[in-house]
Amino acid sequence: MEKFRDLPYVRPDPKKIKKAFAGIVKDFRDAKSFGEADAAFLACNRLLESVFTQRTVASIRNTMNMKDAFYDGEMKFLNRETPKLMLTLRKGIRAILESPYRAELEEKYGRQLFKNMEVQLRLIRPSILLPTIRENNLTTAYSKTAAGCSVEFMGEKCNFYGLLRHMQSADRAERKAAFEAWAKLYESVSDTLDGQYAKLVKTRRTIAKRLGFNSYIEYAYLSRGRYDYDAEKTAAFRDAVLEYITPLCARFYAEQAERLGVEKLRFYDEALTFPDGNAVPEGTPEELTEKARRMYEEMSPETGEFFNFMTEHELYDFVTRENKHLGGYCTFLPDEKAPFIFSNFNGTSADIDVLTHEAGHAFQAYYASRRLPIDLLSSSTSEINEIHSMAMEMFAYPYMERFFGERADRYRYAHFISSLETVPYLVCVDEFQHRVFENPGSGPADWRRFWREIERKYMPWRSYDGNAFLEGGGFWMQKQHIFLYPFYYIDYALAQLDAFALYEKQVAGEDAWESYLKLCGMGGVYGYFETLERAGIPNPLEPETVKRMAAFVEKQAKVLEEKLG
Repeated sequence: MEKFRDLPYVRPDPKKIKKAFAGIVKDFRDAKSFGEADAAFLACNRLLESVFTQRTVASIRNTMNMKDAFYDGEMKFLNRETPKLMLTLRKGIRAILESPYRAELEEKYGRQLFKNMEVQLRLIRPSILLPTIRENNLTTAYSKTAAGCSVEFMGEKCNFYGLLRHMQSADRAERKAAFEAWAKLYESVSDTLDGQYAKLVKTRRTIAKRLGFNSYIEYAYLSRGRYDYDAEKTAAFRDAVLEYITPLCARFYAEQAERLGVEKLRFYDEALTFPDGNAVPEGTPEELTEKARRMYEEMSPETGEFFNFMTEHELYDFVTRENKHLGGYCTFLPDEKAPFIFSNFNGTSADIDVLTHEAGHAFQAYYASRRLPIDLLSSSTSEINEIHSMAMEMFAYPYMERFFGERADRYRYAHFISSLETVPYLVCVDEFQHRVFENPGSGPADWRRFWREIERKYMPWRSYDGNAFLEGGGFWMQKQHIFLYPFYYIDYALAQLDAFALYEKQVAGEDAWESYLKLCGMGGVYGYFETLERAGIPNPLEPETVKRMAAFVEKQAKVLEEKLG
């Protein structure tokens, strides 16, 4: 494989793809044996891998610079053509599902893959072609809006992520000033974001209606592969979080306020765990990457092989730049069996959080893709995929001295506590999206009211120090998942509890790494509940699991706190 920067990009030719696909479908329907049917099935998979590899190359380069005219144009083309290709794919799915060799194919590749195909057959229809193209264009427009935001602060040009670094300053006046600039930046584009989200909500409702769903919520659950539970079960999970996790987080925040010496914790205080400053990583992005490489070499033979591959082929982009897409992600290039990690380092401990988190995704993709017969099996549902990443954050704990030196214990304590403190926010985002789509007539003013009501329930400690925009409910729009990946965010909460369960095994001296490798290696061969069961990981949707993990975090937090000295 070449280095990522040297990988050629060739625009997929829809006419050639359709012609090749038609030939494959014919071969499949004409198959006289399982061997012939399987060969056609694999040829179909290779064609899809090639198309999605090129789309991913274009997407990565587009997010590296949202103002790159060439890749901006390519994404517009791909956003328009990909839904059309999905309609072509539908013919192949139907041929596979109706094949006399389906039972043998299921035996080789697993029943879950064919269940996914049945769902795809229901969700891919000509009637949603235009709204799907519209949705793709709207999400691209949102990304450009968010990426283009910046402000001068303390002599430097900062985007949203740059301001978050200042919100961890030991100087409270600096934190507050950064917070005000951060809020003002969102307020300055709030009308644009409101309008973009309104169009997205309308478009997503149209898609669901045209497919015969009663609501977009039903569509979203099915499209996300949530076959084992429904919105009612998710609501029960949120109730369990409110009962067992919110009170514990409130106590942690009260202790933090006392530690910082402030009468009342404000939003701009929440990210500062210690009064003289949080642990920050030591080194340039290049130096941190080399430290990560050595860490993964020591962690296990499998992770060492993986990260050396990533380094050799430069399969990451960590440096924050103007016009770079916000956030972090991991994606995959099927033709190369190569993950790619994208992030925005800002000089805080979040740089290591994101590096280890996305490396968890990337390791699983690398590991599974080399052990499973086709790429379609390598990835599971997001509730499982996020365990790969969140557990990796904790498996990295023993190596934090090389990143933080003498402050490694501070990092471990702050990271562990914040991992729990994030859960109430995660369920806020989930309930907010349910409220939006449960109320078809709602608009921007209602959304802000919804957010503030939900926020006060799950995060009663949250104070915006009188900032009118955020006190009025504007905070919801800072979460890009609401715009780009609807109903995804609850998966982080579910996965976080299972990451705690794996860490609990590690603390108890059990072979947590063995369970983790088993989880990674299964990819998406099985459904959500079956995958958890096979890996020996508890079901986080059960209230008893929520209660037990909260108790574990409370106990382990004391252990980590004692090491602070």
